[in-house]
Amino acid sequence: MKSYQSDFIEPSIFDKKTISCWFTKVGESVQQDTIIEGLNLGFNTDEDVEVVKENRKFLANSISTALSNIAFASQVHGTEILEVTKGGIYTDIDGFITKTRGLALAIQVADCAAVLFADSNAGIISAVHAGWRGAEANIVPKAIQEMISLGANLKDIRVFISPCISQENFELGEEVARKFPEKFIDRVNYSKPHLDLKAFIDEQILDSGIDKSNIEIEDSCTFSDTAYYSYRRNGSKAGRMMGIIKINTAV
Repeated sequence: MKSYQSDFIEPSIFDKKTISCWFTKVGESVQQDTIIEGLNLGFNTDEDVEVVKENRKFLANSISTALSNIAFASQVHGTEILEVTKGGIYTDIDGFITKTRGLALAIQVADCAAVLFADSNAGIISAVHAGWRGAEANIVPKAIQEMISLGANLKDIRVFISPCISQENFELGEEVARKFPEKFIDRVNYSKPHLDLKAFIDEQILDSGIDKSNIEIEDSCTFSDTAYYSYRRNGSKAGRMMGIIKINTAV
């Protein structure tokens, strides 16, 4: 099976000796006669379940991780973060945390942000799904606090914020816009409010006590860049990408 590595983003913020991390793109289809083009990894899409299963197997092979050692979230736009020690599909949660080496944590997105955390010294990682609902409900600072409760040190936690929808393309209704501080809402350049989701998440991380130099933000917009899936752009025809992080078995 061919390597898919060149179609992944690999954040530079983490110590690669101890932490492996990837963010998938649409890429090329690895199967024929699919409904959704590319490496669609979401069961909650219009694609045949068997196609998605094969795509996930392809993903596992590409990141040299057994499928049974990947924890997948069946997400609900909530704030539940689950500590896990083994792979599988976990329902009704939007985040993971683990100290288990070799276990990969996977968060799926298609405009929302996947936020990935690691303290290499303590051997603790976390991954959360942060759309506007989860972000506004503080899933990101919650993940940081749960890492600390397991022994992580604030000064050692590093964070990657994945590609997500940009402020230019993130139109909101007024009832949602009012949930966010005004400095993250643009009411001037558009007919309706627009949210800067990445900047909001970034400030939450900074306010939690993590240094700016320990944060990496991928600037790409999932809506405007067709290298990414976008639910807002393609609706039910959109696939799902994944942000994945694991503690390497040999450190």
